Amino acid sequence: MKTYVPKKDEVERKWWLIDADGKILGRLATQVANLLRGKGKPQYVDFLDIGDFVVIINCEKIKVTGKKLEQKFYYSHSGYPGGIRERSLEELLERKPEDVIKKAVWGMIPKNKLNRAIHKKLKVYAGPHHPHEAQEPQEYQF
Repeated sequence: MKTYVPKKDEVERKWWLIDADGKILGRLATQVANLLRGKGKPQYVDFLDIGDFVVIINCEKIKVTGKKLEQKFYYSHSGYPGGIRERSLEELLERKPEDVIKKAVWGMIPKNKLNRAIHKKLKVYAGPHHPHEAQEPQEYQF
């Protein structure tokens, strides 16, 4: 019996539109990570990128549970001594709400050679408008 492995030419990619208004951050990120990887497709294999494109709008209106707005911190380092910077989730949502969803999805994608290609298919926008009308994204229902 032979094992079926999809070719790059056989992969059909869809465009999905997700409205993040009122969605919980972690639950949204897991669904998006599965769409980006293509785990819902019957021809899924973990060593090929067969996932779909995902456009997320209204990301500044996401919800988090508990006291994460005050207690969750994101860290970055400039590479210089004393160059660490920490920002709370509340501060990051005010300044760059797109980065909150991008970082949550990045953490749920496997760390291998495909992770950058998978993450490039994620398009996140703070408001209700996006420049991908030409691709005709379908609305994704949870």
